[in-house]
Amino acid sequence: SFLIVLFTLGLFCFVSNRKHLLSMLLRLEFIVLVLFLILFIYLNLINFENYFSIIFLTFRVCEGALGLSILVSIIRTHGNDYFQSFRII
Repeated sequence: SFLIVLFTLGLFCFVSNRKHLLSMLLRLEFIVLVLFLILFIYLNLINFENYFSIIFLTFRVCEGALGLSILVSIIRTHGNDYFQSFRII
């Protein structure tokens, strides 16, 4: 139940404040970390192999690298990571 509270707290923080892209990426990483802990505990409770958790970690690393590369490209083109400075036009 503590992990569910952490997950909902992470989702609330992710939705509530959207100023910087880096802080949004850190909140996403927190949410994915809590999901990994929930998955790991669940797989251990049902005596399942932890092979799926390794695959989950692999996708998590790829997601983090992709987020950081998007952050670097946005900072190079716009000069900062404020969402208010982006234009849709």
